[in-house]
Amino acid sequence: MDRVVLRTLNDKKARREPIPYPFLKWVGGKRQLLPELLKAVQAAGEFGAYHEPFMGGGALYFRLARMGSISSGAHLSDINPNLIDAYVGIRDDIEGVLTALKGHERRHGEDYFYAVRASSPRRPSSKAARIIYLNRTCFNGLYRENSKGQFNAPFGRYSNPLIRDEKNLRAVSKTLQCATIGTRTFLDTLDGISPNDLVYFDPPYIPVSRTACFTSYSKNKFGLAQQRQLAEVFTSLATKGVRVIASNSFTGLTCSLYESHYIYSVQATRRVNSRPDRRGPVAEALITNFRVAGLGAPRKRA
Repeated sequence: MDRVVLRTLNDKKARREPIPYPFLKWVGGKRQLLPELLKAVQAAGEFGAYHEPFMGGGALYFRLARMGSISSGAHLSDINPNLIDAYVGIRDDIEGVLTALKGHERRHGEDYFYAVRASSPRRPSSKAARIIYLNRTCFNGLYRENSKGQFNAPFGRYSNPLIRDEKNLRAVSKTLQCATIGTRTFLDTLDGISPNDLVYFDPPYIPVSRTACFTSYSKNKFGLAQQRQLAEVFTSLATKGVRVIASNSFTGLTCSLYESHYIYSVQATRRVNSRPDRRGPVAEALITNFRVAGLGAPRKRA
């Protein structure tokens, strides 16, 4: 199973979908749940600005942008500064990013990988290219940081990694021109949200077991206190007329935290677990403050 995933990520012939699409493979990415998420967006109706405080790979944002659904601007943020550096570098200097990636592509190898991993470039374009290169060539194609915020995934032995996806990166850069991008917590984004805006929260998930939790994409941990804060923010925004969507694991705690809203069970495939036999289809929660047709019956709203 893992070998197929690795080949799909790095095979130059694997990309068949229209551009733009996510340029990074990110833990918890939502590409497989886009049909369900798009149903929720459609049910939300016309909206003002789009907000995504846990940007990650940005699958929903790029799909909405490709569909022309974001007409009043977007506000994208994440607590991981290295991730935001990649978005800013691509938005502001795509030519510099592509030039740097060309150099990485030419010099790629195991020793070079670890040299790049240990480096700390200062130019935004170089920062973006470093993250893309490491993501494309590290083991399992996953972005992972240690407690000091340092990328620590090992070298991946791929025969033909797709390091410089020029056509898509140019499309991503064009799409990001209308977006404000910053390193912020979800609490820091609240002041800029207006009634009728659309907000999508995709936080690190509540673990379904002791071994199923993976939040090492950032040195900052997201625990129970933050989950409770997020649920309170969701409810506060809902009472102000904001259209709110959230993703999380389908657990008793999730249902308790969001019991006053609509909670739909959707199926996703998880590939991150310490035990291979526990990877596979699982139920995830799609939470909204409005009813969504086509997702089955939600848990009863209080």
